[in-house]
Amino acid sequence: MNDLALNPATTALLLMDLQPGILGRVPDSDAFLAGLVRAREAARAAGMTVGYVRVAISAEEAATIPARSRFARAGERLDPNRPETQIDPRIAPADGEIVVRKKRVGAFGTTDLQEQLDARGVDTLVLAGVSTGGVVLSTVRDAADRDYRLVVLEDGCWDSDPEVHQVLTAKVFARGGATVTSIDDFIASLA
Repeated sequence: MNDLALNPATTALLLMDLQPGILGRVPDSDAFLAGLVRAREAARAAGMTVGYVRVAISAEEAATIPARSRFARAGERLDPNRPETQIDPRIAPADGEIVVRKKRVGAFGTTDLQEQLDARGVDTLVLAGVSTGGVVLSTVRDAADRDYRLVVLEDGCWDSDPEVHQVLTAKVFARGGATVTSIDDFIASLA
């Protein structure tokens, strides 16, 4: 699809949960990240906002989460200072790019992401990350409720269940108002 007609001045590429502790589940994370680096470099060259979302929970934050929540059991594994919870160095942010740390699945609920996007005049989001059925799905739903125009990079998302990935990218995201496209078509739309 080459008819995306994105305005780089009002669009942000959000790269979500690209942390060593999460990317370890992706069978060929080097190839996966190479595609995302291409998308990011094209976004940067076009003057688009680039943002990164990572998940990490401090011991103090975990102590306030109800015991029934899976996040209450995150413990040391999601400690904000561990290398496993940082943005993977293979796709590290540049100075001035948005970086937020979330404490739940979606990118918005526990961060100031919307305020940072609003300050830059962003009304369109291009989403990519791990996993399709986790951060991507939650962020698509929340961002749609916040009236963002949405694009999902189908091959810029990964899920441990290929069927979940297929159903979400082929059916659910489009019904939720998102345009689903490939990294190549996203890059072509910026040319």
